[in-house]
Amino acid sequence: MRRVLLVQPSLQPPGGGNAVAAWMVQALRGHTEISVLTWRGADWTPIDRYFGTALAPDGVLVHAIAPALRRALDLLPTPHAMLRMHALLRRARQLHAARPYDVLCTANNEADFGVPGIQYIHYPWASLPRPATDLRWFHHLPGTLRAYWALCGLLSDSSWPRMRRNVTLVNSAYIAAKVRDLHGIEPIVLHPPVPGAIPVTPWETRQNAFVCIGRLSPEKEQVKVVEILEAVRARGHDVALHLVGTPEGPSYVARLRALARRHAAWMTLHEHVDRDALIALLGRCRFGIHGMVGEHFGIAVAELQRAGCVSFVPAVGGPREIVGDEPRQLYESPADAVAKIDAVLRDPAAARALHVAAVARRDLFTTERFVTRFRDLVLAFEA
Repeated sequence: MRRVLLVQPSLQPPGGGNAVAAWMVQALRGHTEISVLTWRGADWTPIDRYFGTALAPDGVLVHAIAPALRRALDLLPTPHAMLRMHALLRRARQLHAARPYDVLCTANNEADFGVPGIQYIHYPWASLPRPATDLRWFHHLPGTLRAYWALCGLLSDSSWPRMRRNVTLVNSAYIAAKVRDLHGIEPIVLHPPVPGAIPVTPWETRQNAFVCIGRLSPEKEQVKVVEILEAVRARGHDVALHLVGTPEGPSYVARLRALARRHAAWMTLHEHVDRDALIALLGRCRFGIHGMVGEHFGIAVAELQRAGCVSFVPAVGGPREIVGDEPRQLYESPADAVAKIDAVLRDPAAARALHVAAVARRDLFTTERFVTRFRDLVLAFEA
């Protein structure tokens, strides 16, 4: 049986990267001797409950970073995600030297394991400019990012040339293009898994309502979504909006709550919604909408797609692949979104046809598809 080490800062919910890592473990458990190296261990019960895996109570050997190093880096005033990852890579090399693994892998972007491995890239570490959500005040100081990268590389003795020898997986064709341009390597697109059964309810029983799912955080651009739907209503369409997400950022959430009070006749803000309630809501609504431009993939959009919702998404980012590059569902600006939604709402036959097309694509993003493909790649891997 092949020995595999997954190097991942955390598998704990929430987070799309952690979800991918958890399903990697699920894919390999029972088929390989899978071990996990994380920052502070793994609590499988909440992982299973949130991501839909079945990893508890045991069966996976978990290594954690040395407590002294963990305490030292935990004292830093910022997350230092890359520094923590390189500390893990340093430890992974030590574990591999003591008893070699057949495959080393990660779901946390580019990684140099010292030997060829498998890396899953959500958004390349080295891609500039960074997404706004990644940036802190010190990132704007000239030369700061490159000096930080150099420090991390020294900690783990990493190099870009060795990293490029890995088998590279990416979450979307959008990210594949970035990886190709940045590193000159040809990645494999493996869409993230969307867990759980999501039934498709009849189109006729649904309401003319929109669902927007995502962390309640500025980069998700829910305020823009509200403004789009307000303009759609001004064109004579009696549509409702359901914003669903976990609050992040008190001032932004306060703004969304104020909007929900102002538009209470047609807008509802759902915070901390459990899975069953979310699936029931998806089954009641005909449409979905996403606000974030440049979203890496968009698991929330894939959930809408699997439920048969006709979703309108920005033209730039991974979600356009989820809706099949359908031009009637892609918008370049808020005004374009209003025009596209207006056109579909005025043509019931077109709306229904888009729903049928969404249902036809729903199996592209299942956990079963992800598990089978990832397992095959690991079992066929040759360093």
